[in-house]
Formats: sequence, C-alpha cells, structure tokens
Amino acid sequence: MTRQQEQIVIGCILGDAYLQKTGKRNARLRLEHSVKQKEYIFWKQNELKNFMQDRPKLIKRYNPVFRKHYRYYRCQSHSTPIFGKLQRLFYLDNKKQIPPNISSLFSKLALAVWFMDDGYYYQKDKIAYIYLSQFPVNQIKCLAQALKSTYGLNLKIEIKKKGNYNFRFSVVETAKLLEIIKPYVIKSMSYKVNT
Repeated sequence: MTRQQEQIVIGCILGDAYLQKTGKRNARLRLEHSVKQKEYIFWKQNELKNFMQDRPKLIKRYNPVFRKHYRYYRCQSHSTPIFGKLQRLFYLDNKKQIPPNISSLFSKLALAVWFMDDGYYYQKDKIAYIYLSQFPVNQIKCLAQALKSTYGLNLKIEIKKKGNYNFRFSVVETAKLLEIIKPYVIKSMSYKVNT
C-alpha cells in the first residue's frame, strides 16, 4: 500500500468507511455513498483499485419503517492483512475508535478525505463542521487535540442529540481548514469547500 493509498483509507475510516474483520489477521474495507456522490466513490475505488474486488455497484433498498426507497453505491476490498492491521488499530470489539497516536497517522490528504466524507461548509455563516461517529468523549478530545497540534486548528466540540458530536470551526478556523484541504478535494466534492 502506498503512502497516498494509506492516507485515503485513514480518511475513509475516520469518515464513512467500515473495516470488516475477516479472520484473526485480515479485514476488508467497505465503502458506501449516496447516488449524488457517485463520482466520489468511483474516485476512491480507482485510487485503491489494486485492493478492490470490483467497481462500485448501485444498490436499491426499501425501508419499510420510513416507506422510502434508497439508492446508493457500494464497493469493497479483498480481505488482506493490511486492512486487518488497520482494523485492529481503529476498532475495539467491532466499534470504531480513535487510536491514541492519531496525530502521527493522518496527513492533509486524510483530513481532506475525512472532510469529504463527514464535513460540511455553511456558505451563509462561512463556518465548517465535521460530523463525528459515536466515539467516546475522551477519544473525541484526543482527535481535537491532534488537529490542534498537527495543523494549528482550534475547534469547538458540540454535542448533538442522542450523544452524537461534531467539530465546529469558527470563521477564522474554517478559512485555515479549507486552505489545508482544498488542494486535495476532488472536483465533484468541491461544493463541500465552496469552490
């Protein structure tokens, strides 16, 4: 795995991806994105193609509770020890976690991929958010500290309903964040950084 591929995968893990354990040492990476993010998932698949089983496939599902049809794209990797190592680092008892050494693990590219997955820029207020998985508070604080020590980004941790959290960036901090990630944001996701 190249350094670039590793950083894309780390960004995906912090965001929407899932690493499924497949034995004692192996795991596979699963990617899913909405139809409107079709180009984004195809970009991920192309960047990681030597690990992937096939190209993203359109999935159609019906949710009987909400009585709605959903369409999204999914693809997954082959099962390998490389993903197994990352699964052991980022998961505990099949729950996603933030490793203590996170600041040494992710680059600007990983930050950009994470933002493309879970970030949003509000044009009206000129502020950005990154929505977080349900990590424990101490791990969220560790991640916030990593962003501060690595990139000088100061942010506010906000609690949302049902124990969900997000990172909120002020106008000044948003400008710093966007300057860091814009060179890595792909064209189809440029709406997330106001370009």
